[in-house]
Amino acid sequence: MKLDDLILVSVDDHIVEPPTMFEQHLTTAQKAFAPKVLKDKNGADYWLFEGRRAGNIGLNAVVGRLREEYGCEPISFDQMRKGAWDIHARIDDMNANGLLASLNFPSVVTFDGSLFHQFENKQNALALLQAYNDWHIDEWCGSYPGRNIPNAIIPYWDINASVAEIKRVVAKGCHAISFSDNPSLKGQPSIHDAHWEPLWKVCAENKVVINIHIGSGAQAPHASMNSPIDSWIITMPISIVNSAADWLHLKALQRYPDLKISLSEGGIGWIPYFLERADFVHEHHKAWTYADFGGKKPSEVFREHFQTCFIDDRFGLKNLEDIGEDNVAYECDYPHSDTVWPESADMLFDSLKHLPDSTIDKITHGNALRLYNFDAFGKMGGRDKCTVSALRALATNVDTTPKSFGGPAPLKEGEVRRRVTSGDIIKMFTAVAKEDGKIMAEEA
Repeated sequence: MKLDDLILVSVDDHIVEPPTMFEQHLTTAQKAFAPKVLKDKNGADYWLFEGRRAGNIGLNAVVGRLREEYGCEPISFDQMRKGAWDIHARIDDMNANGLLASLNFPSVVTFDGSLFHQFENKQNALALLQAYNDWHIDEWCGSYPGRNIPNAIIPYWDINASVAEIKRVVAKGCHAISFSDNPSLKGQPSIHDAHWEPLWKVCAENKVVINIHIGSGAQAPHASMNSPIDSWIITMPISIVNSAADWLHLKALQRYPDLKISLSEGGIGWIPYFLERADFVHEHHKAWTYADFGGKKPSEVFREHFQTCFIDDRFGLKNLEDIGEDNVAYECDYPHSDTVWPESADMLFDSLKHLPDSTIDKITHGNALRLYNFDAFGKMGGRDKCTVSALRALATNVDTTPKSFGGPAPLKEGEVRRRVTSGDIIKMFTAVAKEDGKIMAEEA
């Protein structure tokens, strides 16, 4: 296979919600409590939800910047590459990257939509959550059929409303939801509680994939405030391992053979040892823990129910036999700092070229399109229009040159750069939070 013939689908990208998100999806009455985008005296754009200022509008949306500026978070839409929040510009950037289709997670409303869980008025929260899903499915995904895989959020503070919303979005062609990797950390029952049985049932019956994104419940811990931030960045994807072990023991997987879980942004290199360890623990400890996998090994259950994904993971690809080639998909992670846009196809092909064409097809797009029941080829008018070369031919006028958006403060005479620590990053976001509180007090 040649690079030009590669077909690329990403199962993990992100949207920075645009200011117009709710305009077409609320009734006249609902617009009275609609969130809005404002600009503070420091030039920062921010969303106001239920009278409260939401977090950073585009956390880590640094794609297209000079790498020296990756640590400087954007505070306004004009400090981001337009593709982060504008669907037309996003398609241009996807074309430039040779990327056929993408599944996107929210930003300001959080990966699993839990911003709405904090609302005092849950009726308003449900209306806004549904409006988000309508915007996401009808506008973001619907504007360019075949290019974006719908991924809904659900009101999982209410199990009945969650089931109803899943049925509603399935009728709109959506077969994916974003859910917390550990809802017990969000004040909800554990995934092992019978409370969630209706959720497992409706997802299995409608072939809806449950996407659990890193950081949607459990968080990668900082070793210390003096630790280089690099150490936290290294462990961030692998932090999903604890949730993976928990979900692997979900009894509903035995009751619902069609229930599928996607581990979003977690990488794959750790999985061979994880599965080996899971099988060892089960064999060695089941006599006293009473763990039951229905007569199967944990590794067998994993391969039947879980999808994994990676950006650049050569070790994982060398050990693909111990993961399962039907369980691996690609992720681009646009517009976050780990993305290798606009060279995703080039880097991926270099990692995959030792594999058979049939395996490459599964990893680059086949597994994702099958899992999410997404007919990109049909919507695009044929496979020949979906290749890296065909898409990049549509983007010859797209400027992919890295840009500067201001950068860090210049050094004073005699000053030298020191390692950025976890403490530096925590202080930066703490300062932002304090400023948010001050501005909110002034506006009140």
